[in-house]
Amino acid sequence: MPTAVAKTLLVVDDNAELRDALSDYLGNAGFTVLTAADGIEMRQCLQQHNPDLIILDVMLPGEDGFSLCGWIRRSSSVPIIMLTAVAEEADRVVGLEIGADDYMTKSFSPRELLARIKAQLRRAQFNAGLNQARYICFANWKLDTLTRQLIDEKGNINQLSGADYSLLHLFLRHANQLLDRDQISATIKGREAMPLERGIDVQISRLRHHLNDQDRALIKTVRGQGYMLNAEAVHEV
Repeated sequence: MPTAVAKTLLVVDDNAELRDALSDYLGNAGFTVLTAADGIEMRQCLQQHNPDLIILDVMLPGEDGFSLCGWIRRSSSVPIIMLTAVAEEADRVVGLEIGADDYMTKSFSPRELLARIKAQLRRAQFNAGLNQARYICFANWKLDTLTRQLIDEKGNINQLSGADYSLLHLFLRHANQLLDRDQISATIKGREAMPLERGIDVQISRLRHHLNDQDRALIKTVRGQGYMLNAEAVHEV
């Protein structure tokens, strides 16, 4: 039976002690770990390797993590988990809006980071299985599955976070089909929905906002059953 190939992680942080600690911990968890101290080293590493996930510090010497995240997202859908020493909501919002998949303060435990890495890799594997073409057109929108950009009929671009992209991609895969809360939760959270959980409703509301779907005509609520994308999805190369 063939041995599974280890997933490759890239840790970008100017703190050498943290880089070494994460490299050891994640290496012991079965990953191949690459490291970089700043944006220059990160770009050099990406010229030679294709990591399966990037752990990216916000505060870096020279080019900061937000700028680097935006640069990565222009050409790649690789999962990105951003790290920050400051638990500011504004920073989290900025990171997610430019395409980061997750966001953690540096008070995290390595065990929690490992769990989030595994969740992001599961989501990426799921999305990769759905990608049949780069663009998916629906209603008056086009989704770029490479850059995770949502494009309207005037060409305006909206960068989706990892969770928003995964949710929209799920709806497009099952256009005009009812999706229950457990199906949605399994995609965006990696588990079934908990009783009275509101996270899915918040996620749906945010996606409706991206789609200017204030009247809920595009993403319909089927009371007591789930949600449905009311549109045809057309794939384009």
